[in-house]
Amino acid sequence: MNDKIRIGIVGAGSNTKAKHIPGFQAIDGVEIVSVCNRSLASSTKVAEEFKIHMIYPNWLELVQAPDSDAIMIGTWPNLHHPITMAALDAGKHVLCEARMARDAAEARQMLQAAAAKPHLVAQIVPAPFTFQVDQTVKRLITEGYLGEILAVEIQDKRGFLDKEAPITWRQDFDLSGYNTMTLGIWVETLLRWVGPATRLSAMGKTFMKMRPDSDTGQLQAVRIPEHLDVIAELACGAQAHIGLSQVSGFSDSFGITLFGSQGTLQFNDGKLFGGQVGGLGLTEIKIPPHEQGGWRVEEEFINAIRGLEKVSYTTFEDGLKYMQFTEAVARSIQEGRSIALPL
Repeated sequence: MNDKIRIGIVGAGSNTKAKHIPGFQAIDGVEIVSVCNRSLASSTKVAEEFKIHMIYPNWLELVQAPDSDAIMIGTWPNLHHPITMAALDAGKHVLCEARMARDAAEARQMLQAAAAKPHLVAQIVPAPFTFQVDQTVKRLITEGYLGEILAVEIQDKRGFLDKEAPITWRQDFDLSGYNTMTLGIWVETLLRWVGPATRLSAMGKTFMKMRPDSDTGQLQAVRIPEHLDVIAELACGAQAHIGLSQVSGFSDSFGITLFGSQGTLQFNDGKLFGGQVGGLGLTEIKIPPHEQGGWRVEEEFINAIRGLEKVSYTTFEDGLKYMQFTEAVARSIQEGRSIALPL
């Protein structure tokens, strides 16, 4: 490989333009050499804004072209699997936007393809909600702050039901698959802090069964829940409840709480709170400077390519685990029964 790492961008949406492209362009020895967006017009606009010299008319041409060493996939989930498979087949490193895929089968194939080429770096863009506190939470758990972990409560509820809004890609099953609201993000956090689930049961509700397409006005079926409750048994012995909703006006519930035999840890509003048996309640826990995390996705990816560190946020292995959880939730809703994990 050349000393310079050359990146091709497939899919340049808001997060790619706000985070990934500037992140890569800020790293010495890294060049974004090409881009392919959903249309020639949008590709041209991104190329002009970020001074990217090569535009490709379709993603396969970009991936197979010899002018790049790594591919950043910023598309909707429906293309994550085919682009990843093509990039790995072309001998290129992959950074794939979350969520990993549409379902567990696609995620498993992506992991298998990456495992077959261990000299290539394969990374999923991580869930960023808890970057700031992750290291402190994991340290406190290891030190016994919680004692035995008994229960986990996750709440992400907000907003009133909007009956007039057009369907978004997040509500379109063909584009998003089983991914539901922020479920994958919170499951990824669970994996970081307390580990995987072994069984779950779920109930979900879609209130607007049809929504118009924003371009054509044609009605499309909505198959992804707008309100969701999941009960999960975790491998660590705790029970978790996840409540997500887009129809809970004035709720503004957003965070995760770990309940243990000796203490409680709560992440809420970007801050960490804790309290132990015998105390007066929850108080804010200050995050030591050396434990404060932040967005360094592009840096981690490039460092992994250069052999300076290994990917931790987020591996394809963890991506498969949260996709299995996500699909198990959908199966539980459809079949009206609990589902064992892993799938």
